[in-house]
Amino acid sequence: MPAAQVHPQQDARIAALYAYEVLDTEPEREFDEIVRLAAATCGASISVINFIDAERQWFKAETGLGVRETPLASSLCSHVILENDFVEIPDTLLDQRMIDNPLCCGDPGLRFYAGALLKTAEGLPLGTLCVLDYEPKQLTPLQRDTIRVLAGQVMAQLELRRTLKHAEMLRKEVDHRVKNSLQSLSSLVRIAGRRAKAEETAQALATVGSRIDAVAMLHQELYRTDAGPIIDLFQYLENLMAQFRQIAPANVTLTSQVIEVKVSSTQAVAVGTLINELVANAFKHAFPDGRPGQIDVVVTEKSEGRRISVNCRDNGVGLAEDADLSTAGIGMQIAAVISAELDAKLKVDTKASGLDVTFEFAKTV
Repeated sequence: MPAAQVHPQQDARIAALYAYEVLDTEPEREFDEIVRLAAATCGASISVINFIDAERQWFKAETGLGVRETPLASSLCSHVILENDFVEIPDTLLDQRMIDNPLCCGDPGLRFYAGALLKTAEGLPLGTLCVLDYEPKQLTPLQRDTIRVLAGQVMAQLELRRTLKHAEMLRKEVDHRVKNSLQSLSSLVRIAGRRAKAEETAQALATVGSRIDAVAMLHQELYRTDAGPIIDLFQYLENLMAQFRQIAPANVTLTSQVIEVKVSSTQAVAVGTLINELVANAFKHAFPDGRPGQIDVVVTEKSEGRRISVNCRDNGVGLAEDADLSTAGIGMQIAAVISAELDAKLKVDTKASGLDVTFEFAKTV
């Protein structure tokens, strides 16, 4: 039998085929359903999604054939990729390209073929979606259109998968660079804080560092969940509390009670930074001389679920009785600024043992 000619753009065609990374992959339901529908619609015994490699014909999906690949020497589709978008051969034994093909001449032989090219956007043919049968026949216009549409769906699937894989690679690269940048920035801020001579400067830099940490944790949560700008506050704060427990003084216990609630990423950063500030402040000032104590973080819903309340309290030494909360220290001043981002007002209670700080903000998600 005459072998099919090599495609005039063979190198580019093969490179395009390999770029889809579809060869030698496992069968998949989406493609299996396409060949079953094609066979049923056309009343054909066989239907395949095939790709023409340099030395073989490989089937991503097949029904009625029973093999995953065949040599190019017996491939009908290796001829078809040299033709137009759609090829129909009512009787293969009357076609010079197929007349002595062992698949057609055998008993039973394949006597009917119809296939639509699987082409890239640049027009490079990768293979075909085709139907075959053991008797000569002819398709109706509707059957031909069905094959064309299903071939388009095959390519749409391949393009979507390649785009998603490319996007995932870019996403991983961005994630890697963002994490490295945030880690570097956090280290520089901490170095500057240790070298700062003024207490207020050191404390301000520490808050900047906690802000960076909150953003880094937010980035990690966004990457983990792929939730876009919406954050699961429960998981976000649980991760934050886990980090606090790793650096907590041995004499301090941390507990958390957080409801399952979604917030915007902007709100999550503000909440995380503010809790970070309050917990760090308690670590530093609430339990002097190794005094044992506890810090509790509680998040609840208020106003029938329209608002979120965050309470951070400790049973430490609290503030001095004559402390002016408006100027009680740069830590509290910074906390007030951050709470303003949430359009929330800090409520500070220092009458009982320790310090109890609460703020509420509107639920926007």
